[in-house]
Amino acid sequence: MAGPPLGYPPGEPDARTVQIKFCAHCGQAVVYRFTHGAVRPVCPACQRIHFLDPKVAVAIIIERDDALLMIRRRGEPERGKWSMPAGFVDAGEDVQRAAEREAFEETGLRVRVTELLDVIPKSAPNEGADILIVYRAEVVGGELRAGDDADRAEFFRREALPGDLAFAATRIVLQRWRANAFRSPRPE
Repeated sequence: MAGPPLGYPPGEPDARTVQIKFCAHCGQAVVYRFTHGAVRPVCPACQRIHFLDPKVAVAIIIERDDALLMIRRRGEPERGKWSMPAGFVDAGEDVQRAAEREAFEETGLRVRVTELLDVIPKSAPNEGADILIVYRAEVVGGELRAGDDADRAEFFRREALPGDLAFAATRIVLQRWRANAFRSPRPE
């Protein structure tokens, strides 16, 4: 393969890596070197290479009578726009439990993940998640109410989804949901 993979040009670090100034192990100022396929911060004293972990988020498809549960965002980014219940996975957290937690925090509903629908790579440069894992879930309890970073939680029919959508990934998920076209992320 000619050149570095994944669009990392030699000599140009990823925008997030330039935030690393000092080695987390020994405190020495880092230098930037092309290593392991990208320009990365490397400690000249202890040789530790600092890898950035991807930000992983989960989204939940919760359906009732062919309608999809969506939340309207209370805060930035994308305040006042609609998305599925979703959020970041905490370090060490099981991703399915993270999806169930996010659903409860934003909608008041207790859900059980029933199916992995899709894994979507970063859809737009300004979005926070590098990887979005989309699950389907069934409601097992609770009472519908907006909470956490949502100011509304409502079910929408396929033909009446809100137009003011948060995030490119939301548009991708809704397009696939409308068309019943979630591809299986694993070979069958």
